Amino acid sequence: MQNASPAERALQVALVAEYQHASLANLLCELHAFYNEGATPSRQVVMEHLRQNLLAPGSAQRLLVASRSDGVVVGLAAFSLVYSLVEFAEEQRRHCQLKELYVSSAERSQGTGRALMSGLARYALDHGCRRIDWPVKASNARGILFYESLGAQRVAERLSYRLTAPALGRLAQDRGCAGAGPALN
Repeated sequence: MQNASPAERALQVALVAEYQHASLANLLCELHAFYNEGATPSRQVVMEHLRQNLLAPGSAQRLLVASRSDGVVVGLAAFSLVYSLVEFAEEQRRHCQLKELYVSSAERSQGTGRALMSGLARYALDHGCRRIDWPVKASNARGILFYESLGAQRVAERLSYRLTAPALGRLAQDRGCAGAGPALN
């Protein structure tokens, strides 16, 4: 059903339910392979991560999923709701931070990504958010075109940085000019 609307494909978008965990784990394995040159993690490890971290009671992460009428999860939007440190006006202080938008390779260009982003926009507005922010790889031309088709605007004054080992370890050991302080817990 190329280019079929989500309604025509009986696509459901909602926060992930427990009965969808196994299907979501399959999608997370595909996502891992997408980012890691085809490497496939143990399904058991993915399920543990899903239950113990991503969906744990204290997790700030929320998972919005798109599923077909047969219940199979075909897309996800991982996000959190955060408060601004610089916007104090009630209507501007809360926003949604999208960590990942992923649609199964077999489901792309069929409205699933748009359905997820639309569901995310509704969720964000219903929870007092007035904006959604997210990173995108500069080389992801298809994704950039998709986001711009939604009406999103590139934030020109922002760059993305990442700190990994061994620099992460060196920085953690650096006490800076303030000297050694109490351990952060």
